[in-house]
Amino acid sequence: MLRKIGWIWLLGSVFAGLGEGLGLSLPTLRWGFNVSREIEWLHWGSGEGAFLWFGWLGVLLGLAFGVMLLWKFPRDFAFTPITQRRIDRFRSIKRGHRALLILGFLALIASLDHLMVGNEPLVMKYEGKWYFPALVREDKVAKGKDFGIGGDEAEAPVNYRKLKQHFEDTGGEHGGNWMVMPLVPYAPTQDTVELPVEKLELRDDGLVYRKQSAEPYQGQVSRVYDLRKPNAKYMQMAYRKGMPEGLAEGWDRQSNRVYSARYQAGELVAGSTVWNGEGEVSDFLKQEASGPLIVYYSAAPPSLEMGHLLGTTPQREDVLAYLFGGLQVNFKAAIFYVPFVYVIGISVGLLMGFFGGMFDLLVQRLIEVFSNIPFLFVIIIVSESFPKNLKEQLGLGVILFILILFGWMGMTYLMRTAALKEKARDYVAASRVIGCSTPRILFKHILPNAVAILVTLVPFSVSGLILGLTSLDYLGFGLPPEYATWGTLLREGLTNLSAPWLVSSAFLCLVSVLILVTFVGEAVREAFDPKKFTYYR
Repeated sequence: MLRKIGWIWLLGSVFAGLGEGLGLSLPTLRWGFNVSREIEWLHWGSGEGAFLWFGWLGVLLGLAFGVMLLWKFPRDFAFTPITQRRIDRFRSIKRGHRALLILGFLALIASLDHLMVGNEPLVMKYEGKWYFPALVREDKVAKGKDFGIGGDEAEAPVNYRKLKQHFEDTGGEHGGNWMVMPLVPYAPTQDTVELPVEKLELRDDGLVYRKQSAEPYQGQVSRVYDLRKPNAKYMQMAYRKGMPEGLAEGWDRQSNRVYSARYQAGELVAGSTVWNGEGEVSDFLKQEASGPLIVYYSAAPPSLEMGHLLGTTPQREDVLAYLFGGLQVNFKAAIFYVPFVYVIGISVGLLMGFFGGMFDLLVQRLIEVFSNIPFLFVIIIVSESFPKNLKEQLGLGVILFILILFGWMGMTYLMRTAALKEKARDYVAASRVIGCSTPRILFKHILPNAVAILVTLVPFSVSGLILGLTSLDYLGFGLPPEYATWGTLLREGLTNLSAPWLVSSAFLCLVSVLILVTFVGEAVREAFDPKKFTYYR
């Protein structure tokens, strides 16, 4: 297993370097270079000739880590009998084992990145030429003029959803022009969709109904000139019990308000018509337009017909894509948070227990001071002390730095206790006699005997991280708006109670992931518990 992880790191680092050299945008592997390209002090120079030292440093570290795993764990490597017994116990706990497999599958899906959820086609054929927009780096994005688009959109990046609709309208697919979009053809954030619309039915009784509804519709009804541009309204009026009731307003094709009238019980009120447009009002009322619609100017509900399985946010972003982006943020944060927190916590805890004395006393008092302050308050105060432009530029890096700064303290007492217990054993005294250095005694002899404590803490550290990120985003002290986060979606859902799909989808995702992580943590703790599984059982 560890050799497989080593090969994955090794090959991933190689492909990341090759992708950057060839100008490709590979899923997940592009992250280090994208960060290096966006933040000024993480690269040298400017323009296409800039040296992205942070991205290449990540490649070198990935190669080194992969080689180290392959070297440390050769083909004939085997776990000790005790470790193998613990692994077998974990596998026998079905709930935890299956939860780990599900989390692994979610991590695999999240690693596919823009190949699974994105607004650029995976493959495209236009006038006999092949294009792969999703795999091309951002600085090499095609313009509208490259695909025959003129006007204001000629120099702008292509809106591939509109281009696909254009291919379908002009019979492009039969002429050889076609594209394959990702499974969810929307970006997680900063991808505002056209106003979602829901078609209403005018039934034989002359009343308007929602599809598959037995009750006549009540609410605002719109008609538009073009379904693909629902913001260009033709007529809007209120309906009650399936009939027009109250004020009706109309706009011409230049979006000028030119018509108004009043209806009562579905009938036009005599003398209520006001017309200030060109030509006759009868000609305006006879114009070709869509049927009755509900146009959602804010969040739209889930609808297969509208193409949004979980609806849209108040910013008109697809909720399913947004949830996917939040899942990526959580996995990415966990990958960086856990190693840093454990390196700091383990090192400080071992030093406290091994040396004791004044160092132990001072660090304990420092930890006690911060432990008596509510963790979330400390994070909020430190988060607000950072300059706003720095938070927007570094994004996730700033929040992770703050969480790591205070997240290592909880495990120091456990490691301190383990060091105090282990340093009194004979093997530590023997190590000192033969001249082993202090770092070797700490990390080569004492630390392996405390590995059971560390392994059982990892899942609960991950769940704490996810809750911390969600809480900060919910309170408005977390990541910038360009990041998709479940906490932000929860806040929007609770401020828009008329859109229950927002809070319900975010809450379901958050609770599901936390339950899976907790199941894994409980199974690991049970498998590594020496009191429950003894040699006599």
